[in-house]
Amino acid sequence: MDKPIEIAVIVAGIDEEYQNGVIDGIRHCAKMNSANISCFCAFGGVLSNSKFDVGEYNIYSLINFDKFDGVILMTNTISSPVDKEKIITKVKKTGLPVTILDCADHPEFYNISIDNYTAMQSIVRHVIENHNVRKINYISGPMGNPEAAERLKAFRDTIKEHSIPDEYDRIYMGDFRAADGKNAVDNFLSSGLPRPQAIICANDAMALSAIEELNNFGYKVPDDIIVTGFDNTYNARHHLPALTTVSRPLDDAGFKACEMLIGLIIGREYPKNTVLNASPVFSESCGCLSVENNDNSEYRISTYKLINSCKRDVSLLNRMTTELADTQDSISTIHTVSKVINEIKFDRFCLCLCSNWNQIISNGLNVDPSDTMAYQIHGYTPKMTAPLVLENNINDPVSLFDSADMHPMPLKNSGNISFFIPLHFGERCLGYYIFTNSKFPTKSLMCHALMLSISNSIENIRKLVHLKSMVKELDKLYVVDPLCNIYNRNGFIRTADPMYNRAKNTHQKLLISFIDMDGLKIINDCYGHKEGDFALQRLAGVISDCCKGGRICARFGGDEFIILGENACDDDITALENVFYAQLESINSIIKKPYEITASIGTIVSDVDDSITLFNLITKADEIMYEKKKRKRTSRYLRHAETAEGSEYEPSRNDQT
Repeated sequence: MDKPIEIAVIVAGIDEEYQNGVIDGIRHCAKMNSANISCFCAFGGVLSNSKFDVGEYNIYSLINFDKFDGVILMTNTISSPVDKEKIITKVKKTGLPVTILDCADHPEFYNISIDNYTAMQSIVRHVIENHNVRKINYISGPMGNPEAAERLKAFRDTIKEHSIPDEYDRIYMGDFRAADGKNAVDNFLSSGLPRPQAIICANDAMALSAIEELNNFGYKVPDDIIVTGFDNTYNARHHLPALTTVSRPLDDAGFKACEMLIGLIIGREYPKNTVLNASPVFSESCGCLSVENNDNSEYRISTYKLINSCKRDVSLLNRMTTELADTQDSISTIHTVSKVINEIKFDRFCLCLCSNWNQIISNGLNVDPSDTMAYQIHGYTPKMTAPLVLENNINDPVSLFDSADMHPMPLKNSGNISFFIPLHFGERCLGYYIFTNSKFPTKSLMCHALMLSISNSIENIRKLVHLKSMVKELDKLYVVDPLCNIYNRNGFIRTADPMYNRAKNTHQKLLISFIDMDGLKIINDCYGHKEGDFALQRLAGVISDCCKGGRICARFGGDEFIILGENACDDDITALENVFYAQLESINSIIKKPYEITASIGTIVSDVDDSITLFNLITKADEIMYEKKKRKRTSRYLRHAETAEGSEYEPSRNDQT
C-alpha cells in the first residue's frame, strides 16, 4: 500500500459556520483521495484574554512540517496579526506546496478565494437602488483580514458611485464577532448623526446581533432600519426576519483547496488564483420576500436535532465537570475523562501531556509564581506522554513519544481527519488533544467548553502536586536542621516519641547519646563562622554515620547533638562510642584543617516505664557527657601545666648534655 498523502490544515474557530463549511469540503476531498488531514485548531481571540490566546495559538508550534506533503492555510480565521505572520513565515520556509483561502497577499501560495467584492457590491446597490436608501452605516470586520478589507472597499466604492458621503462615524470597525453588532448599534445611535436607514454588515453574526440591539431600542427591521449580512449562515436563513445576505460556496472552496493541493503534490499545474462566485440572497431584513422556498418541516427537523444535540452535549459537559471536581490525582482524572469522552463518536481520542506538565520546581518555596521560566509557555517538550489513547472503548496509553511525531502512535489507515486542539491553562502549556474522525470538534457548540473543563481539571491536579510538594518542603523546614541536614529538636521529638512508646510497650531498652562539640567558639573566633559551620556539618555527618539499624539523630541546640536507638543492650554503649571516636579521627585526617574537630559524648542504655520520661533519659545522658567534658578539660589543663613545668627545667637538661 502506498504511503498516503499527509496534509496540514491551519485554522482557528472551527466551531463557526465558515470554518465548518470549508472543513467539510476538505474532509470530503481527502476521503475521496485517501489523504490524511491534520487540522491544527485554536480558539484564540474569543475570550479577550491575551494569556489565554498565547496558550491557544501555541498549538501551531506543534506542527512538524517535515511530516507533511502540503499545507492548507485558513489564516483569514486567525485574529492575531502577529501569530498569523509567524505561521506564514514558517510555512514559506518549508518549500511545501500551499493553498490558502481568501488571501492573495502571498504570490508563493495558491489562493482559492470567493468573490467578496462583487457580492457585497450587489447587496449595497440593491439597498440603495431598490429601497431608496441614502443614510447607510457599515459594520466591518478587522482590516487585517483580506475578506473584511475587500467587503469594506466594495461598500465604499458603491456608495461613492451613488454620490453618498463616506462619513467616518457611519463605519464601525469590528472583529467579525457577534458582540460587534451590538456595540456598533450603540455607537451609531449615540453618534449624534441622523438615524441610519440601513446598516450593512460584513458578516451574519454581527448583523443578527445588530438586529437584536435595534429591537431593544424599539426599532423594527426592516420597517425602521434595513439590516443586511454576509455568509448566509443557518441562523441567518432561519431568523425572523430572514436575513438579506450573501451565499458563499464554502464547501466548494474547501474541496477545491484540497483538490488543488493534492494535484500540486503529485506534479500538476494550476493558476495562482482561483475565484469562486458568491451570490446575494435578498430576503426579509431588507424588505424583500425570501427567494428561497424553505421547507418548514425540514427546518423543524433540523432545529430539533440541533437542540437535542446541544442538550446532550451540555449534559455531557455538566457530568464531566461535576465528576472532575472530585478527582484528586491524575489517575482518577484520566479515568473520569475516559469514561465520559467515550460517549462521543470518534475513531481515536488522545490526551497528550508535556513531560514536565506536573514537574515540581526544585526549592519551590523560593520560586516567584510570576516567573514564566518556571513552566512551559512556547512550544512543547521534546518528549510527550499520552495517558489516554482511546480506540474502540479501550485505553492504550503511551508512556513517552516524540512531540515531533505529533501522534502518540501512527494511524492505522488513510483518509483520516485529525483535529489537534491545545490543552493549556492561560499561557501555561500542558499538552494537546487529538480527535480523529469525529464531527464533535466542528459540529458541537460544546467542544471548546469540554476541552476547557478537562484543561482546568488537569491544572488543578498540577497545583495539588505542587501544593503537596510545598507542604512537604515546609514540613522539612520544620523538622530538619538546614545546616546539618539531620533532624532539629522538633523533628527529634516527633520521631522519638513513638520510639519511646514502643520501647515502653514492648519492654525494650533505649539507647540515648548526648554529644557536645568541643571548641566551636575557638574555631569561630580564629577561623570565622564559615569554618565553624563546616566543622558542625562534618560532626553531624559523623553522628549520622553512627545511626545504623533504625537509630535517629538530631541537632539539639547550637553545638549539641543527640542519638536515640531502640532495642538496645549495655554493650551498645562501648560499640557506639568507639565507632564515634574512630569516625572523628578519620574525618580529621581527611579534611586536614588547622584545627581538630572533637566532641564529648555521654551514652546510657535504660529500661523504660511510666516513672521514666524521655526528658529524664536525655538529662542523664547529658550529665554523663558533661562529666566526661569536665575530665577532658582537667586533663587538658594538667597537660598544659606539665608543658609549662617542663620548660622551666630545660636549662638543666641542656647542662647535662
